[in-house]
Amino acid sequence: MTASVSPVGDRVRAKSVPDPLGDLSDLSPEQQELLQLWLRQELAERDDPESKPLSIRPAPRDGNIPLSFAQQRLWFLEQLEPGTPLYNVPAGVRLRGPLDVEALSRALSEVVRRHEALRTTFAEADGRPAQVIAEAGDFALPLEDLSGLSAEAREGEAARLLSEEARRPFDLRRGPLLRARLLRLSGQEHVVVLVMHHIISDGWSSGVLVGELSALYAAFSRGEGSPLAGLPVQYADYAVWQREHLAGETLDGQLSYWRERLAGVPILELPTERPRTAARTHAGATHSFKVPDAVGQRLKELSLREDVTLFMTMLAAFNVLLYRYSNQEDIAVGTPIAGRRLPELEGLIGFFVNTLVLRTDLSGDPSFRELLGRVREVTLGAYTHQDVPFERLVEELRPERSPRHQPLFQAAFALQNSPRETLELPGLAMSAETLKTELSKFDLTLGVAETESGLGVTLEYRTDLFDVAAVERMAGHFTTLLKGIAARPEERISSLPMLADAERRRLLVEFNDTRTAYPSDLCVHQLFEEQAARTPEAVAVVFGREALTYAELNGRANRLARRLREHGVRPESRVGVCAERSADLVAALLAVLKAGGAYVPLDPSYPSERLAFMLEDAGVRVLLAQERLAGELPRHDARVVCLDAGREEFAAEDETNLDNVAAPDNLAYVIYTSGSTGRPKGVCVT
Repeated sequence: MTASVSPVGDRVRAKSVPDPLGDLSDLSPEQQELLQLWLRQELAERDDPESKPLSIRPAPRDGNIPLSFAQQRLWFLEQLEPGTPLYNVPAGVRLRGPLDVEALSRALSEVVRRHEALRTTFAEADGRPAQVIAEAGDFALPLEDLSGLSAEAREGEAARLLSEEARRPFDLRRGPLLRARLLRLSGQEHVVVLVMHHIISDGWSSGVLVGELSALYAAFSRGEGSPLAGLPVQYADYAVWQREHLAGETLDGQLSYWRERLAGVPILELPTERPRTAARTHAGATHSFKVPDAVGQRLKELSLREDVTLFMTMLAAFNVLLYRYSNQEDIAVGTPIAGRRLPELEGLIGFFVNTLVLRTDLSGDPSFRELLGRVREVTLGAYTHQDVPFERLVEELRPERSPRHQPLFQAAFALQNSPRETLELPGLAMSAETLKTELSKFDLTLGVAETESGLGVTLEYRTDLFDVAAVERMAGHFTTLLKGIAARPEERISSLPMLADAERRRLLVEFNDTRTAYPSDLCVHQLFEEQAARTPEAVAVVFGREALTYAELNGRANRLARRLREHGVRPESRVGVCAERSADLVAALLAVLKAGGAYVPLDPSYPSERLAFMLEDAGVRVLLAQERLAGELPRHDARVVCLDAGREEFAAEDETNLDNVAAPDNLAYVIYTSGSTGRPKGVCVT
C-alpha cells in the first residue's frame, strides 16, 4: 500500500530540512536547485509580517463544528448526487507471510482513535452542515476467508471483492467514512483494502495513515504499546481556524488576486470522439506510459538552466499539448496543492488539499523557453495566494455553470515527486494491489510521477468523450512533444513536433494515396443503374415515412428523364432544380443526368435577386421544381416541370433505362459560389 503525497508544487516532504548554511553535498543538483527556489520564496514571505501564518489552537467542542471550505463543497456535491463513488480513496496491499490479524486490527483502531477525522460524520444543524465526532472504539476489520476456493477462483473472487469495495458508496450522515476489509487467500497470504471518503482524507493523509499503521503494527505484534506521540490539534480545530483566518482583509487580499487572474476564463474545448451530453458523467479510464530516460534527464537539466522546477516544465509542456489540440491560447489548468503550510497539520489525517487554477497566456506563438517564464510567474503567483479554497473561489467568481463542464477548468495536472510512504509490516512481504474505480473527475488529467526509474505519465480521461485509441494517440503526441522540447526549447510552440515518423507518413503519404481502380468510362447515373440492377429491392432513399428501393427510384428517375428529353435536354443543357429535401429531389438530380444534362441547384431560401441571376447566368431553359416553390421564383423564361403535381402526367412514361448520350467529360452540374467578394460565379463540374 503506497500513499501519494500532494506536494506544494515541487516541494519535497522531508523529515528534516537541511540548514541552508550547512553542507548540501548530500542533495542531488535538482534538490539543491529546488531548495534554493524554496528558500527564496520563504525568505520573501518572512520579510512580510502579514504573510506569517497563525498557529492553530484546539477549538471547543460544545457547539456545532463547521465544515472546512473543501468539506463543504464535497458535502454539497453529495446532496446533488447521493452515493457517488467519485470521491472514494481506495488503497490495497497483498501480504505474504504470517499475519498477526489482531495486531493489525488494534493498529487500525488506534489510528482511528488518534484522528478525529476518521470518526467524523456529517449532519445538518440549524440548516447548515456540521461535523459530528464519534467517541473512539474498536474499529471493525471484517475477515473473509477465500482459502477454500481453487487458486483461479480465489484470485477472481478477490479481484471482484476489491473492485466492489473500492466503488461501494459512503453515507456521509451515518458513516463510518473509513472502512477496511481483509481477505484470506491462504494461511500465509492475505489482501487488505482500506477505503476512505475524500471528505476526511487526501493524498498526504494516506501517507500519514500508512506510516502510523506500520509503526503501530510493529509495536503491537511485539506486545509493546503505541510509540506515537500525541497530536497537538485535530482536523476540526483546523476547520474552525480556517473559517476565522480566511476572513476580512486576509481573504479580500487573496480574492482580489484571483478575481483579476481568472476574470473571463474560457472553457477548454478539446476535440472529442463524441459530443457532450446534457449531464456530465464521470465514467473514466487511465492510460500510462513512460518518458524515455534520456528525454526525462534533459527536461530536468532544462528546468535547472531556466530557474524553474520540473513541475513548471511539465505543466508548460501540457499547456502546449492542450493548445495544439484546441487551438486556444488562453488555457486554465487545475492542480492540487497540499494545503499544509502550518507545521501542526503535517501529521494529521484530513481533507487539506486545495486546488489552484493556473491560467497561462500562450498568445504570440512564444518559444517554449519564453513560455516557461510565463508559467513560472503564474505558478509562483498562485502559490503565494494558495489559501483561498477552490470552493470559495467558485462561489466568488460565479463562472457560467454548465452540467457539461467543470467550473473554471476542465483539464488537470499533478506531479508526484515526494517519496511514497510504503506499508512495512515486520515478517511480511508486500505488493500493492491495483484498485480501479474507472472514474474521472475532469475531462482530462495528466499525472507525472518522478521516481528512481524515471518519469512515469498517466492520462486519466472521461470515457464518454474519448476512446482508448484517441488517448493512446495523445500519449504518443505528448511523448514526441517532450522529445522536441528537450532537443530544441528555443523552438516556437506552434512548430514543436507532435507526430512520430510513422504517423506523419500515414497522414501525409498513405492517407493521400487516393488512387483506386474504377470504371472511368462510365458516368454517375450509369453506375447507379448497375447498382439498381444488382440490388433492386434494397432501400435506396428514405425521407420521413417514404422509402424507395433502388428499382423504384431508378424507375421514377427514368420516367422524369424521358420528359426532360422531350423538352430538349441534351448534353451540356443546364436544368434548374428547385426543391426542398425529399425523395423527389433525389429522383430529379438522377433524371437530369440520365437525360444527359447538367443540373443547377437553386436553394429556395436564397434571395430572389440571387436566384434570378443564377437562372440567367447559367442559361437555364428547363426548370424542375416543386409546385409550391415554382410560384415563388423570380420571373424567368424556363419551361417548368412540376415534380409533385406533374408526377401523374409522366407516370405513363417508360421506366426502363434510357440510351446513354453523355460522356464522362460532359457537364454534370453547375454550383455557384457565395459571392462574398463580388458577383457569384458558377463552377462547372464534369
